[in-house]
Amino acid sequence: MFKVIQRSVGPASLSLLTFKVYASQKKDSTQKASVNISELSLYSVPEVQSKYVEEPRTQLEESISHLRQYCKPYTSWCQEMYSQTEPKMQSLVQWGLDSYEFLQNAPPGFFPRLGVIGFAGIVGLLLARGSKIKKLVYPPGFMGLAASLYYPQQAIVFVQVSGEKLYDWGLRGYIVVEDLWKENFQKPGNVKNSSGNK
Repeated sequence: MFKVIQRSVGPASLSLLTFKVYASQKKDSTQKASVNISELSLYSVPEVQSKYVEEPRTQLEESISHLRQYCKPYTSWCQEMYSQTEPKMQSLVQWGLDSYEFLQNAPPGFFPRLGVIGFAGIVGLLLARGSKIKKLVYPPGFMGLAASLYYPQQAIVFVQVSGEKLYDWGLRGYIVVEDLWKENFQKPGNVKNSSGNK
């Protein structure tokens, strides 16, 4: 062990003065036996047998538990729907941000072309008075025609892809109708007598 000796002592007003501290070893120190960790009172463990007793549930806790069990399918459904719609919403938000950035730095002549295409859609809507089918066909047709005048390469690609899809859909529809026709009208029991009862 070391003993600290202070050389200079002064009043409180002289506390800013420096002083020297010397450490010296005690001459009368004797070797003491070391103490084991288990002998320290800090680490002693009482040998009392403890038993966990669960407190009885109150009526409020029971009702909250029943409410949670009742709402569990709905919350899991909501979490599932959120996990399914989150990527779609993020892509939609990203598309909106990209569109906003494109419109902020639009190429020259974009807005007049957009105006002409929109005006063609309005003209198609005005010409489609009276018929619901015309209202579905004329405005997109006129807008597509106006857009194809300004963007011919994209219009050709669009027509090719949509033509292939329409042909595929038509072929599938033809196959379905042919199967239904064969099932319903070519069975021997379903053929009706053309003479009929008089």
